[in-house]
Amino acid sequence: MKRLVALYRSPTYSPEVHRGNDTAILDATVAGLEGRGWHVSRSSEGDVAAGRLPPADLYVNMCQGPAASERLLTLVPREALAVNPPESVLNCHRHRLVVRMAAAGLPFPRTLIVPTDEPQAAMPLVHQLNGDGRPVWVKRGDVHAETSADVVAAREAGVQDAIAAFARRGVARVALQAHVGGPIVKFYAVADGRFFFWYAADAIPRPRPIEISEDRLRELVFSAARAVGLEVFGGDVAFPQPDAPVLIDLNDWPSFAPVRVEAAAAIAGYIDDKASNGHQG
Repeated sequence: MKRLVALYRSPTYSPEVHRGNDTAILDATVAGLEGRGWHVSRSSEGDVAAGRLPPADLYVNMCQGPAASERLLTLVPREALAVNPPESVLNCHRHRLVVRMAAAGLPFPRTLIVPTDEPQAAMPLVHQLNGDGRPVWVKRGDVHAETSADVVAAREAGVQDAIAAFARRGVARVALQAHVGGPIVKFYAVADGRFFFWYAADAIPRPRPIEISEDRLRELVFSAARAVGLEVFGGDVAFPQPDAPVLIDLNDWPSFAPVRVEAAAAIAGYIDDKASNGHQG
């Protein structure tokens, strides 16, 4: 009997607007795997963080927080398959993602990871990021945004106050990130390319699509996913020039909300194929 455990993301790590959508994409993916003969059980990120993980051949993993992801590194049996692998999830935390993108030589905004306990100490660095006078993005430096307060834009004079606001909420470090101009697209993908979808992030109706190089977009986002080890992923890309994409964010297993039905079928097929082929991607 093929056994899988679906690991549901904690609401803490789902932006409020996506909490239902995060559950829905995992439900739909698991239903597709169940239809392929997998016996399904379910568990939560909280259980994993507490060290509880049922035995299985396959873990369909949407855990995102550091506690659960670090636990999974040792809890998942060597012979079992986890998608996404916990190490890839940890690599998406901002302080690691910056390093991974630089090591891979991929276009990514200039970013500084700074502690929040002394916000004034970061100020000499801020001018390096916005010497042209544009706002600096101040983002929590670990996991992705939990609330709208986790990603804010600030002029140079307001950056210190923005960092202090993160400190008051118990966030230990922030990412100070240069603004990248141009249209932004959101994307969703599966590692082997069987599913890839993108759309303009502003959702403004246009007489014709925004002019970007889809080939360059695809090349960038799949390269970024390989650099961190992700298999089910999404994110945001800016296009300061139509053929010069810059990765803004890379997310482990997003909601796929606009394309849930098609995405879930593709994800289930990918995972089942990988499990059937002895974990070879």
